[in-house]
Amino acid sequence: MAAQAQQQLTKGKITLRGSARIVTEFFMYGINSILFQRGIYPVDDFEVKKKYGLNIWVTNDLSVEKYLKKIMESVEEWLAVGKINKLVLAVNSRETRETLERWQFDIQIVQEDDESSDKPAAPPKSEKALRMEIQAIFRQIAASVSFLPIIEEKCTFNILVYADSDAEVPTTWTDSDPLHIKNAEQVRLRSFSTDAHRVEAMVAYRRDTDLC
Repeated sequence: MAAQAQQQLTKGKITLRGSARIVTEFFMYGINSILFQRGIYPVDDFEVKKKYGLNIWVTNDLSVEKYLKKIMESVEEWLAVGKINKLVLAVNSRETRETLERWQFDIQIVQEDDESSDKPAAPPKSEKALRMEIQAIFRQIAASVSFLPIIEEKCTFNILVYADSDAEVPTTWTDSDPLHIKNAEQVRLRSFSTDAHRVEAMVAYRRDTDLC
């Protein structure tokens, strides 16, 4: 997957399908990084992999890995046909089921330049520029421990995917509550874009009532 995506970047503007691979790969590594940085699973359940010029912690728990891969298969297909607009990672208390954090990634299709316009077409985005944008997001995820409240209870997580009504949804998927957080604080993170997609990130978290 990585080799194919890199090849797409070096030959000019990437296709929607090539962009879908890049964005899906970002989601896979991004979710893993959040799960590690927020302590959702023990440190022993992760291992370091080199990606985007960074050391990123990814799960070695086969059940979690299988769960994420299954979701990302559908996400990539929907990205390739423009039928997904948002992906959310919700961190929930195991005991109360309350949502403590909500990492949201908004997805937009980058509009093609109008061929009838006199304006010159935008040049293809370089691999270096794309990598630097993605690196900035991962650095913010790593730095999130400095501004997000400490999670002191055992947690689990859910992945929510906002797809168009006519998207072909696997039979094992179910509709879900949006898992919003009451009285949430929000922090907007960096964004990145390929030639076909733009991804904007933010995290919402439960306000510490003791500080209100």
